[in-house]
Amino acid sequence: MKRIMTLFVAVAMLVAMSTVAFAADKIVVGTDTNFPPFEYKDPQTGEHTGFDVELWDAIAKEIGIEYELQPMDFNGIVPGLQTGQLDVGIAGMSIKPERAKVIDFSDGYYNSGLAILVLKDNNSVSKIEDLKGKVVSTKLGTTSADLVNERAGAKHVSLFPNNDAMFMELMSRGADAVVFDYPVITDFMRKAGKGQVKVVGPLYHGQAYGIGFPKGSELAPKVNAALKTLRENGTYRELYVKWFGTEPR
Repeated sequence: MKRIMTLFVAVAMLVAMSTVAFAADKIVVGTDTNFPPFEYKDPQTGEHTGFDVELWDAIAKEIGIEYELQPMDFNGIVPGLQTGQLDVGIAGMSIKPERAKVIDFSDGYYNSGLAILVLKDNNSVSKIEDLKGKVVSTKLGTTSADLVNERAGAKHVSLFPNNDAMFMELMSRGADAVVFDYPVITDFMRKAGKGQVKVVGPLYHGQAYGIGFPKGSELAPKVNAALKTLRENGTYRELYVKWFGTEPR
């Protein structure tokens, strides 16, 4: 009986150790909490979804790695990568020179630009220069904030940690305009802001989105290889059409 119990305990310990090892093999992937259509929480399922989320899942399967998704405020992702709390960051993150000094990036996976959104009855704004002396709403720690601070000459720039608050400021007329990533602005215009807002002017600061890693991460080349495969086998195109309704550009 004692030998049987000893064997049972040994097997149990082996299983426990295997479980711990498996959990340790999971990488932590930081993503934005609210950046539709790239990432957001589905109100019906309570699960995080979006283009970035599904693209990363396809990449992870291609590489053969397990991961844990960590939704968080956008401005915490780069510091999380720098400190090693995150292994990967995918959150519609523009490949900026300042960021590339402190983290590594994958090849670009989405070509974006910044746009201006105003209320439908606003006819005083048609370009970035028209924001001089006005109140502009945008998101904290983004290229949009950089653009507004550098070129707009705004009376005040309201910085928010999430998209909902940024758009609400415009809808409540607390801001004259929102400056942000074009796909996110058009998604809001088609859905929550339908019939109430419009996009004006050209696209600014055309930049590619990249997946972020801690400096020197061995994952970066593997992710680049997976991205290349997904483009070649049609998976990337399927996801792009699903979330943006157009062919990849």
